[in-house]
This record gives sequence, structure tokens and C-alpha cells, in this order.
Amino acid sequence: MNVDIHDSWKPYLQPEFEKSYFKGLAEFVKLEYRTHKCFPKGSQIFNAFNHCSFDDVKVVIIGQDPYHGVDQANGLCFSVNDGIAHPPSLINIFKEIEQDLEIPYPTSGNLIPWADQGVLLLNATLTVRAHQAGSHQNKGWELFTDAVIQLINQQKQNIVFLLWGGFAKKKKKLINTAQHFILETGHPSPLSANRGYWFGNKHFSKTNSLLAQVGVYSIDWELK
Repeated sequence: MNVDIHDSWKPYLQPEFEKSYFKGLAEFVKLEYRTHKCFPKGSQIFNAFNHCSFDDVKVVIIGQDPYHGVDQANGLCFSVNDGIAHPPSLINIFKEIEQDLEIPYPTSGNLIPWADQGVLLLNATLTVRAHQAGSHQNKGWELFTDAVIQLINQQKQNIVFLLWGGFAKKKKKLINTAQHFILETGHPSPLSANRGYWFGNKHFSKTNSLLAQVGVYSIDWELK
């Protein structure tokens, strides 16, 4: 696996790349991509970092693992490539933004414009085998992405962490709530949203209010 990651992250993450677990993970990923159809494509595995430099991080959204359907995943949690039908969780994210900020539902589900503004869209597992959800879990990715969360926690101030659903909320233990902001709600999946645990959370307007409090430019959530 070629670790194609933005230069701004390298001084902080190089020690992680040299640990034995990561070397084993890299070998596993290389073999999987050689012998099976996997997503996202190899050049996009570290897209979350390449579109959101370390210096630019303002907001962190934590997902679980990539979409496993053909051409869906592009390396950013909840995001899909242009021209791909929006998965159910993403539909509910866009519906909440529509209600919260009164901006139109977008055509594309590609969230790169958010990442380019400083939203780190971080899946806990960065790769997956086609049509096999969770197939690359517990191979080392979680150790790496937990280290990323801890790095941001230690090195930065006033980051807004959006923890959606039980899995993401478990990451709260890695975050110092005295120096960062945490907004928690249910997962945007239909199972959770239809039970009343997602809609009305107003996380998008709340995020911008928190950023404004600390003198940081807000996020334009509208995907034009």
C-alpha cells in the first residue's frame, strides 16, 4: 500500500507508519487489492487527509467504513463520487441540512467541498472489500485512525467533533472536552433516523456557531 498522504500530516504520522501493526496492515491491504475488488480505489484511500490538511482541520466527522458498492466510496466518510445515487444515510444528512440551514438538497453526494474547507471526513476503517461491509475491520485501520483522533486532540484547539451514532460516540474517550467541542446525536441511517434520533439535531448550524465563537471561519455546507 502506497501511503499517499498530504505532506502536512507526515511529520505527525510518520512514527505511526513505522509501527509493526501498520506495516502488517499495509501488507494486508496490498494483498486484498491485488486479489479482490476493493474500495475506494488505491489513490483515494487517504483522500480525507489529502483534501483536509492538518493545518486546516476545524471539524471532524467520524464514520465506520467505506461504502462497499461499485464506484460509491471516494475516501471520505458518508461521501460518494459524482453521479452516484445517494445512500440512505447521506440522504438523511442532506435532509437535515435542508431543514437546519434552509439550503437546497444537492445533486451530487460528493463531500470534497466540505473537506477542502477543513472538515476531516474520517472513516475508522479506510478500505473495504466489494460487497462485504466491515471486511477490513480489525486489521489495524482502527489503531491508525484512533491515533489520528488523538493527534488532533493533542495538537489542536477548539475542533468541533461530530459524533453520530454509537460507534462514533465511543471515540469520545480520545477527546479532551475541555479544549474541544463535541456534538453528539444518533446515526443518520434510516434505522436511527426513523426512530427520532437524527432529525432536528441542527449540528450544521451549531458547528458554525461554535466556530464563530472562537473566531474561525464557518463551513459553507451547501454543495453547489
